[in-house]
Amino acid sequence: MFTTRPELVGTHGMVASTHWLASSAGMAVLEDGGNAFDAAVTAGFVLQVVEPHLNGPGGEVPVVFTTAGDGTPKVLCGQGVAPAGATPDHYRGLGLDLVPGSGLLAATVPGAWDGWLTLLRDHGTRSLRDVLGYAIGYARDGFPLLERVSATIETVSDLFREHWTSSAGLWLAGGAPPRPGARFRNPKLADTWEWLLAAGEAAGSDREAQIEAARRAWSQGFVAAQVEEFCRTAFRDDSGADHAGVLTGQDMASWQATYEDAVTADFGEWTVAKIGAWSQGPVLLQQLRLLEPFADRLSYVDGVPTEETVHLAVECAKLAFADREAWYGDSGDVPLEALLSKDYAQARSALVGETASLELRPGSPGGRTPVFPAHVLAGSSVAVRDGGGALGEPTVSRTGAVRGDTVHIDVVDRWGNLVSATPSGGWLQSSPTIPSLGFCLGTRAQMFWLDEGLPNSLAPGKRPRITLSPSLALRDGSPYAAFGTPGGDQQDQWQLGFWLAHVVGGLNLQEAIDSPMWHSNAFPSSFYPRAWTPGELVVESRLGAAALEALRERGHAVVDAGPWALGRMSAAARDPQGGLLRGAANARGNQGYAVGR
Repeated sequence: MFTTRPELVGTHGMVASTHWLASSAGMAVLEDGGNAFDAAVTAGFVLQVVEPHLNGPGGEVPVVFTTAGDGTPKVLCGQGVAPAGATPDHYRGLGLDLVPGSGLLAATVPGAWDGWLTLLRDHGTRSLRDVLGYAIGYARDGFPLLERVSATIETVSDLFREHWTSSAGLWLAGGAPPRPGARFRNPKLADTWEWLLAAGEAAGSDREAQIEAARRAWSQGFVAAQVEEFCRTAFRDDSGADHAGVLTGQDMASWQATYEDAVTADFGEWTVAKIGAWSQGPVLLQQLRLLEPFADRLSYVDGVPTEETVHLAVECAKLAFADREAWYGDSGDVPLEALLSKDYAQARSALVGETASLELRPGSPGGRTPVFPAHVLAGSSVAVRDGGGALGEPTVSRTGAVRGDTVHIDVVDRWGNLVSATPSGGWLQSSPTIPSLGFCLGTRAQMFWLDEGLPNSLAPGKRPRITLSPSLALRDGSPYAAFGTPGGDQQDQWQLGFWLAHVVGGLNLQEAIDSPMWHSNAFPSSFYPRAWTPGELVVESRLGAAALEALRERGHAVVDAGPWALGRMSAAARDPQGGLLRGAANARGNQGYAVGR
């Protein structure tokens, strides 16, 4: 089959990400003797600079990883929680039925800084200055601006000029959006990072003491104070009104990144590891479990999935994502063992027919009755596709509302450390720039429901049920691959396509990424205004005209996305037998790259 580039193979290290500068910076750290954790942290900070429309310092980062000394998958949670003042009563008192998708009301505690530093402290080898210096250099001296960044700024330029003047000061400094390819600088962000480094290095020469001091400087020092002061001002959000935020310095001081066990499921020789049900991560495991009875009907021809393979995958995805909506959340009461059981999946798989289902059908794990939010039950979110459904990159409205913007990093080193991270949040269009810091806050709280008693109901101190979903795979019990993609609700659908291409189709990492992708929009979006379109199936045209027509005949509302539009997958792997390292990245959008040797 045709591939956009070769699968990389080497012995020293592999870094794959959604931007070539981040991959190159991560590889520079590996070349200098750093390990996969040093490289991942380096790349993560660079992505905050060079993909500012997709992530930023005010965002979050979940990571799933294994170490050279321990092949048990672990999760680092760099997802901040809802502030103490984020109660359903507060939002309803403002006349809101949903948490806005932009502005200050949607902010959770920023988790990326503490998450990255915790990972560096515990598993890295380099100093904070070593790994942060690359990002500071790009922020201070400039970086080439992606075309998509300029287009995003243009989309929200009126909002910036009229309501978010601090954002206009940074992104419209010349009175108009910067041109694509221009050398762009964010010196205030560089200043913020230098201040944090100085606070860390004032603690002495010990690496861990410096990192701890820099963590405190963020959550209990200048950054937290500036965040609290800024949140007291009301700004326009996509509810159409001006609202102040509820995030405080005390919220930031009270939270820190944590570790937990990964959620895993076995599929023959394979084990797939995900973050927990406070994310959508287990939905990939559910899809794979639901597909097990159809194993003999799944196939690829010259790197292209058959029409039947896509149909079965989509119908299983609908069932799994209906369960996500009914059962997932940071509630401590998610029936995950039942949801991932073979008996439950077998009963649910019986619902898959030869035609497309137009219903939202959650199951009853352990005999429990599923409950949906009133917004979903009323059907008030059902909407005709707004033009964004067929895009590989998420949509940005003129109010700053976005769906699924994020980035991704995979790293493997010569010692066998394996890291998969999906940083997100704090997009330049998510909320107004804090002028003293050079970045803005995230809007992850838009994923909560204001209804009481749901797994994903808004409550202070609770994590939103995020779409961020990094992945690891083990083969015969040995860590094998790190993989993932941006894409909001599509992340675990595109990862399913990649997995089927690699495991069922027998394609290598690059071939699996290049294989035609698809996704369904037939369940409620995690992003404001929580819309969905029953039956809609978005497919890359390389699947073939006959296959697209056959899917329409099955009742799918097929949207032809064009030949190369869906997914931003990347992957890094290590052969447990020979020790060869492999890397691959998505060519769609002309910016993702894998590097290695």
